[in-house]
Amino acid sequence: MAPKKLSKSQAGVQPVPEKRGYEFGGPLGAFGIVFGLPILVYVFAFVCNDVTGCPAPSLLSLSTLTLDQLKHEVGWPEEGITGLFDAQVTLWTLSYYAFSLFLQIFLPGQVAEGVPLACGGRLKYKFNAFPSALIILTGLATGTYISGADFVVWTFLWDNYIQVITANLIISSSIALFVYAKSFSVPRPGTANPTSRELAPGGHTDNILYDFFIGRELNPRIKLPIPFVSEASRTIDIKVFMEMRPGLLGWTILNLSNVAHQYRTHGYITDSIVLVTIFQGFYILDALYMEPAIMTTMDVIMDGFGFMLSFGDVVWVPHIYSIQSRYLSIFPLQLGWSGIALVLAVTAIGYSIFRGANNQKNRFRTDPNDPRVKHIKFIETASGSKLMTSGWWGMARHINYLGDWTMSWAYCLPTGIAGYAMIETVNPVSGVLQKQAVQTPEVRGWGMILTYFYMLYFGVLLIHREMRDEEKCKKKYGADWDRYTSLVRSRIIPGIY
Repeated sequence: MAPKKLSKSQAGVQPVPEKRGYEFGGPLGAFGIVFGLPILVYVFAFVCNDVTGCPAPSLLSLSTLTLDQLKHEVGWPEEGITGLFDAQVTLWTLSYYAFSLFLQIFLPGQVAEGVPLACGGRLKYKFNAFPSALIILTGLATGTYISGADFVVWTFLWDNYIQVITANLIISSSIALFVYAKSFSVPRPGTANPTSRELAPGGHTDNILYDFFIGRELNPRIKLPIPFVSEASRTIDIKVFMEMRPGLLGWTILNLSNVAHQYRTHGYITDSIVLVTIFQGFYILDALYMEPAIMTTMDVIMDGFGFMLSFGDVVWVPHIYSIQSRYLSIFPLQLGWSGIALVLAVTAIGYSIFRGANNQKNRFRTDPNDPRVKHIKFIETASGSKLMTSGWWGMARHINYLGDWTMSWAYCLPTGIAGYAMIETVNPVSGVLQKQAVQTPEVRGWGMILTYFYMLYFGVLLIHREMRDEEKCKKKYGADWDRYTSLVRSRIIPGIY
């Protein structure tokens, strides 16, 4: 529902919050995601390994599978489940978050206002994620120049990968608990609301687990007691910070760690891992450079911040999305020129759709008179919103999702027909026992369950996201949405879906 304009006498008074029904299967779905997805992240980390193969051999022979054998094959910690956690690793991971926060506060940045809220206010955001990332990456590049592939950050991330997952899981869960508890201090309807705090429409169902999962407060913020900086600098929007900083940049840092591991292990770097790292790195840096565009995304204007986004931002994204480079760091696949050309073509198509559509939407929303979007046709709804019916958005109602999904293919294709087994051989020259990743007929293709998971999951995610958005738009625009969909018939793929 479009925010209502408040009179001067009503400004700063909290309205009755909008309420929506359950999503993601309600409390049962929330339970499955909160307790199931963290386990899946660990499963992926263990079953595709440098101990016995990808996948672990016993998983292809379930009739002879035993728990002890599987633990040995996946490199399960000798200490058992307690070995998943390491206090020192957690403190180092926290220091990375702290440094990201330090850069947001003290590094200069652009300050802009977000879209109008239901309570009538507009929040201010400070954007400097891109220069912050450049500072961090420059530091990593300097360390690599001095120490090479043995730079301490790269070896730390590889040697403590499981413990880093645990650290990120603890951090994300703690933040989700904090914002859930803090949400109960949101001003009640009819009371003063000078800081423009409000509950997310879908996050106050009174079911504790579901609200914790989906996010009870729309834009939880904290104001740090730091002198001599602007209010925008010391005000941290927790949702935007988590989405744009530690996890997103952490994804490319993990990729770089995997590249270093490939070089340490094999003495060279393959074209496949270079492509994956560059493409995903470009996608990440592009998102950081275009950081102000986040103000008009569904995550910011519609969704609350709870476990779903907190876990997704700093556990799911960096650790699941980097699985291709982790696979290639162990199995050094060479693509050749034809393979490189195929991946480049897919990436170029996907990016042109994704960035072209998102740029057009952001420009149209922020300045409809911009010469680059002034020609766009649109319909004006009863609520005053304008829905584009030409350009990228005249082809499909969520055309940007098509570009996003197409790019996901380019991340998976460099892994080829995935799967390998770790074979022990004796070096004929030195006589040293060594392990080598070899693709045998028995494992060929089975690794694709892991390396192509991102593409399949992302497709399902985008379709589900599109369905959620369609439902909300139908409720928001009513008959105007029916008129709009009669003009723009396709949802994601023009002429097909």
